[in-house]
Amino acid sequence: MTSENTREWAIIPEPSSITVGEGTVLLPYADRVNESIAIGDGDYLLARQLVADIHSVTGFDWDVATGDMWPGFISLHIADSGAAEEDGIPGAYTLTVDTNGIAITARDFEGVRNGVQTLRQLIRQNGVVLPVLQIEDAPAYQIRGYYLDATRGRVPTLAWLKQWADKLCLYKYNQLQLYIEHTFAFDGMSETWRGSSPLTPADILEFDQYCANLGIELVPSVSTFGHQYVAMRTQELRELGEFPEDADRPFSFIERMRHHTLNVADDRAFAFSTQLVDSYLQLFRTKRFNICADETFDLGKGKSKQEAQRVGVATLYATYVGKLCEHLSQQGHEPMFWGDIAIEMPEILETLPNNVTLLNWQYEPKATDEKIQLVAKAGAKQIVCPAVWGWNALLPRIDDAWNNIARIARYGRDCGAEGMLVTDWGDFGHVNDPRMAVPGMIFGAQYAWNPTENIAGDTDENSAENDLLARISRVEYDDCSARFVTLLRSASAQAAFTWRELVEYLELDDGTGNCNTEVAQTIPCLTDRLANPGNALTLREARDRMMRNMETTIERIPQVNRKLQQCMVEIAPIMAHIGKPSIAAAVRIAMEGQLLLNRVGFALAGAHDVRDAHDVRDAHDVRDAHDVRDAHDVRDAHDVRDAHDVDDQQPSDCCALARDLECWCEAYAKEWAVTSQPSELHRIQETVWKAADELRRISK
Repeated sequence: MTSENTREWAIIPEPSSITVGEGTVLLPYADRVNESIAIGDGDYLLARQLVADIHSVTGFDWDVATGDMWPGFISLHIADSGAAEEDGIPGAYTLTVDTNGIAITARDFEGVRNGVQTLRQLIRQNGVVLPVLQIEDAPAYQIRGYYLDATRGRVPTLAWLKQWADKLCLYKYNQLQLYIEHTFAFDGMSETWRGSSPLTPADILEFDQYCANLGIELVPSVSTFGHQYVAMRTQELRELGEFPEDADRPFSFIERMRHHTLNVADDRAFAFSTQLVDSYLQLFRTKRFNICADETFDLGKGKSKQEAQRVGVATLYATYVGKLCEHLSQQGHEPMFWGDIAIEMPEILETLPNNVTLLNWQYEPKATDEKIQLVAKAGAKQIVCPAVWGWNALLPRIDDAWNNIARIARYGRDCGAEGMLVTDWGDFGHVNDPRMAVPGMIFGAQYAWNPTENIAGDTDENSAENDLLARISRVEYDDCSARFVTLLRSASAQAAFTWRELVEYLELDDGTGNCNTEVAQTIPCLTDRLANPGNALTLREARDRMMRNMETTIERIPQVNRKLQQCMVEIAPIMAHIGKPSIAAAVRIAMEGQLLLNRVGFALAGAHDVRDAHDVRDAHDVRDAHDVRDAHDVRDAHDVRDAHDVDDQQPSDCCALARDLECWCEAYAKEWAVTSQPSELHRIQETVWKAADELRRISK
């Protein structure tokens, strides 16, 4: 990979080989894109992508043609059978820009598509004047996928899904999976999907065609074993769960993440799982199918306990997954499943059929290659799966995403993984705006294509990350300063009290004023206290312990909020210059929300005597959330108060903070609607309102 820091344009993913010549090429004011019919692009989408970008940045209207009688300044070709060996790699392409014109040559549709995306990025940044260059490029991974949670809080609108697919295409992804638990309108399961704004068969059919046109394989992904929390709480299906007696417990974000396992010792379970599989797979053209089967935490602990004691938990799991895989194989499909349970019980790896692909997820920023090596040595097919690190947060954890993705990509390449699938989860209600995942998505695009850049702690320290952040700022956000994503990273580092911690604090209340021990057991600082069954824990004690455990972090809140405000000041003129109001609004709402969350943590700490209210200066200099107004009313950078305009925290401030939260929530709801169906927005709102009520209570 070459890196020419002197150039003012960038390509993402960075090509394998790029040679920049002398001089420039001026695009004609009127010409055409000629796309070879052999490419197989029935709608000539690739040529039309180029024509659209040329018009967008120059105002010129170009033509589209095919055949030898209609030459074009830009030509898209399929290489002859005698092409060079490098051109034989699926997805590889050659791009030449010189005074004679522009040519993209590849051996297949995907290669031409990839070359077109590179050219589109050049046109978007350079307009009518392109550099003379030659690019020889090929991907490291044949499968470069993105995994989007479309179930645990947000159901994306079809319009937004299409926009996201367009963006994935621009960065050369060739696979997309939508994660489904209860948010698809399966026939006969209305009790499960009601009120969730479910996707419909018509949505999937339309989106599948849209993705196919873009060269993206849309792969079905449905929970068939674990993660059945909503289904197992219905009147109709509760008896299929491991703990049907808990079906009427109040909804909990935390319990949804832990208690959701199907009782596979019940013969009816397999019929339920195959019903999901059989009805869903008919809507997709791909032969791949992801049955998920991850995080089956309660397996062998409830209704299946007796069977698990007889055959073993590993055998119980492997048998059920094997039956599902065989069911798919008999229909000519290739099964995929999440590999966490199989890796935890390696004997399962030996039972996998040859056509099964294990999705090996590891999300730790400093992950090692141990689990990837384990699967490779077992001879199982695997796809490595890092994450964009946006879950449970208003602002994405960019450093964590970069470190995780860079490592996993490199480990997977070294171990012969068949591909990389970048995951984007929505734990705890999917409070994270999907637009905040764009930097992480682009990290994945870069490293799935060419996983050679250094990672933090390597020889070049953070230089590779900083360079990539600058390139993303230029290519994705049209930011000539190349600082946008760096400032977003700085802002994300100021999350002292997060959405997850707010949910934990509130859900410690079981709804009756007592401590919810199921929730308490998920909070590390409380587990020791609960280790002895004889040690009861009151709600007050649990919350005291939780807040005291955060004391050092809480004390930093005034400082981090000042830093966050400064990020808002610096990023505002950049957003104004790039002229993307949707992104500007999303970023502003996320930053405002994190300022408020930090203030909430500070106030709760005071209520639990973690700090003296007059010892630490509060960052309640943050404006009232009603200043956010309409989500698109992005204010001038100077509208942020001086970072030194702070007063001591007063008890009455909790009531003002409660009002700020409620006003912010209204603006947040408007932004939610830009990308998502209503689905579970009400759960986010109810959590915010509970926080506001708690603040008013402690102010008395």
